[in-house]
Amino acid sequence: MERKAMVHDKAAEGEVGHDLFMSAALDEARRAGEKEEVPVGAVVVCDGEILGRGHNLREGTGDPTSHAEIVAIREAAARRGGWRLTGATLYVTLEPCIMCVGAVLQARLSSLVFGCYDPKGGACGSLYDFSDDIRLNHSFTVYGGVRGSEAAELLTRFFARLRKGRDGTKSAPHGGDAVDVRSCGEDVGRGEFL
Repeated sequence: MERKAMVHDKAAEGEVGHDLFMSAALDEARRAGEKEEVPVGAVVVCDGEILGRGHNLREGTGDPTSHAEIVAIREAAARRGGWRLTGATLYVTLEPCIMCVGAVLQARLSSLVFGCYDPKGGACGSLYDFSDDIRLNHSFTVYGGVRGSEAAELLTRFFARLRKGRDGTKSAPHGGDAVDVRSCGEDVGRGEFL
């Protein structure tokens, strides 16, 4: 039996809590920005309770896997006492990359809610869609665009400041590679913020 893509634009009107929990993810994104990290934040929620919080920590830790989603999933699994997060939802401010969607699949999360789309790296509908691939042993429901303009604005401001740098030249935090702001934007037709 063939599965159909389960990516929904914005949460259905009856979905209680998406706004509240996306607020928590946006708070995490702001914490990342304060640390000169790309401002992406995430929370894992089950039964109305936040089990895990995370924001990007790659620059500070030097760990390429320290994406907000991974940090939040690790904390939630530790708190739950096991790797299975069945029944939980991940809220994240930016459409997850392939690595992070892999972690969602491995943790058996039931759903994912994200803010802005990522047309250059998003793995929940923009570039790829692994949320409902029949070749995989798990699938999850995806809601995209929830408070997307707020999430996009955090990224826009961060990358504008990054491009300007101290002396007006393009620079990146901690001497790393400059990041293309377009990789963090919403797709054309979905309110592109570049």
